[in-house]
Amino acid sequence: MLNPGDPKAIGAAIKKAQAAGITVVAVDTAAEGADATVTTNNVQAGEIACQYIVDKLGGKGDVIIENGPQVSAVIDRVVGCKNVLSKNAGIKVLSNDQDAKGSREGGLTVAQGYLTRFQKIDAIFAINDPQAIGTDLAARQQNRSGIIITAVDGAPDIEAALKDPNSPQIQASASQDPFFMARRAVQVGVAILKGSKPASSVELLPSKLVTRDNIGQYQGWTSARSQ
Repeated sequence: MLNPGDPKAIGAAIKKAQAAGITVVAVDTAAEGADATVTTNNVQAGEIACQYIVDKLGGKGDVIIENGPQVSAVIDRVVGCKNVLSKNAGIKVLSNDQDAKGSREGGLTVAQGYLTRFQKIDAIFAINDPQAIGTDLAARQQNRSGIIITAVDGAPDIEAALKDPNSPQIQASASQDPFFMARRAVQVGVAILKGSKPASSVELLPSKLVTRDNIGQYQGWTSARSQ
């Protein structure tokens, strides 16, 4: 099981492992040459996070896509977001190419630049929760309010933010389920070892939107699970 930082660079190592009779399953992010990949449907995640923005804005407004490291999961999330935003003529995308590094610090730094550059920002889609939290901090530091912030992950930090009245701009996150993702990856890997190849080399797991309205019902990453 692996989660590659660089899906292409790891290709040679995967070939060596396979040559030694080792089955390789990528988890969360695709890896070049892996026997199978189990990941969130990141296109869908980007779509539902950005549809929330469109709905909240009534189809009109200035929006930023805060990009990140160019791995498959991030690329797909941005594709999904663009799919939705492009269908709404009243939405103007101010920026979509700034890499906030997938981190809280990166989100803070990139958002500081956005907030200085653009006097009007109605919403920001961050490619993951850490970036969203950094973005919210930047907005609060500059006393900018009324910005809708959405993201992808549904991680514990965003759960806390969605419950926090002091972070009202963070409004939604398209969830992932790391527990189920890892379990499915093991199941797929074992099946391959037993000679049963999956119908598709990529298994996509659905994402659900977590909002301030439904956070109380959300079964998050740290929830107790049955084995």
